[in-house]
Amino acid sequence: MIRPLVCAVLLLAVLPFAALARTANHAGDWNGAEINWRDARSGIYEASKTRRPVLMVFHATWCSFCKRFRKVFKDPAVVAASRDFVMILADADTEKELNGALSPDGTYVPRTLFIDPDGNVSDKLVGSDPQYPHSLDVESPAELLSLMKKARHVFDMAPVSSPAAGADPI
Repeated sequence: MIRPLVCAVLLLAVLPFAALARTANHAGDWNGAEINWRDARSGIYEASKTRRPVLMVFHATWCSFCKRFRKVFKDPAVVAASRDFVMILADADTEKELNGALSPDGTYVPRTLFIDPDGNVSDKLVGSDPQYPHSLDVESPAELLSLMKKARHVFDMAPVSSPAAGADPI
């Protein structure tokens, strides 16, 4: 009788810490100073609690396109728009199970998914490449910004952020 009670008390003591927001690995490479990147576990928890949609980027450290895509997240308009989403950064090589589970059209990288707070990947928020629809333009923020703007209607979002000074609102 005492043992189950002790286990229950320990579980209740530890449970709040399981939901603490954790910064994603490699966030610094993806403008982590300005974008609030989360790891998958804490990001999904945050989305379920706040009911904000997720913008999830799968990348790999060896991927040259991923390295180029990082620069898109330094754009001031992308930084401002990111505040309306729970931003999750996932390393496809170290998070293989997650990578496989969230691969509606393959496990290529970089792959950008828009996910509703219930965990459903949107098929309406995709890039222009029919072969790799979740691969966005790695050279310019325009395609990403367009999808972030479109997400407001798809997810029926009320804006959380205010645009940065001088940045075009999405």
